[in-house]
Amino acid sequence: MMVPAAIELGVDIAVLGETEGSAARIAVTAVGDSTDAAAVLAFARDVDVVTFDHEQVPQDVLRALIDAGVAVRPGPEALIHAQDKLVLRERLQALGVPQPEWARVADAAGLAAFLERVGGRAVVKTPRGGYDGHGVRVVSSAHDADDWLADGPLLAEELVDFRRELAQLVARRPSGDTAMWPLVETVQGGGVCREVFAPAPRTSAVVERVAREIAHTLAEALGVTGVLAVELFETDDDRVLVNELAMRPHNSGHWTIDGAVTSQFEQHLRAVLDLPLGSTAARAPFTAMVNVLGGPADGDLDARVPLLMADQPTAKLHLYGKTTRPGRKIGHVTATSEDLDDAVFVARAAAAFFAD
Repeated sequence: MMVPAAIELGVDIAVLGETEGSAARIAVTAVGDSTDAAAVLAFARDVDVVTFDHEQVPQDVLRALIDAGVAVRPGPEALIHAQDKLVLRERLQALGVPQPEWARVADAAGLAAFLERVGGRAVVKTPRGGYDGHGVRVVSSAHDADDWLADGPLLAEELVDFRRELAQLVARRPSGDTAMWPLVETVQGGGVCREVFAPAPRTSAVVERVAREIAHTLAEALGVTGVLAVELFETDDDRVLVNELAMRPHNSGHWTIDGAVTSQFEQHLRAVLDLPLGSTAARAPFTAMVNVLGGPADGDLDARVPLLMADQPTAKLHLYGKTTRPGRKIGHVTATSEDLDDAVFVARAAAAFFAD
């Protein structure tokens, strides 16, 4: 999704795909393992800047690029906070940024002590690698995470009693300029983002201000270059807490392709190239985004596209070229409107054409 923006900006873009048949195959210019320093270095020989669409590139590969004189944005010192949840929690605590109560637990005794402290139930997360609900578990017993503890310390967090989940996206360029989109509400199901409403409805000025202050603080303090997505809890007792970070264009910002003057993908390119940032103003009073998850069981997406187009001509469809699989994000639909309920109805109705 960064390629159309690159074409419009006149930027030559090279893409390292991990397999010949990856979802990015239409744009792939080289194939290689992003965990293999030699493969990444070979790919990066003729580029000006390297950036990412996921956080899983190892630190030693990032540092090998820097040692070779390649500009890496965001850099390893920033990216580690999106790669390791324990590192993130420690840094947030040092910065005084509001977050759930947490602890590093190395064994069942440590988890038992934390459970007693937070009322008997908690969330445990693997520090690295978790995504879309993977590596996250609700526990109520000291031995509920023994299988994960065998591989090393875990992050334990209070089970936050939240009213809803929010996300604040910010872009930052190396010179320090930042730009933020409107705060959005995200709706999760089964550990996966299902819907995004922009701007977040029924939001107080205080919550908006706090979310923006948190995002600006983190972008500056962590030295982020590119797009930073700050996932937040809005709690029943009116707190705003940081859940997780993503240092790349993020699912909570896909609405910006059709709903904002500058999409997160264009802005990410502007930021990592240290170009002036674009306007983040919304194009319509409301935008709703609904993810297409899994797809039809028979895998026949193409036959359903014209049906969607005829039924919901104002909806905008984005398919990712991925094979269908239960729960997998294979695309999204956006709709804009003067009325939030209307936008949500259109986006949901369009996405329903791809349900099993």
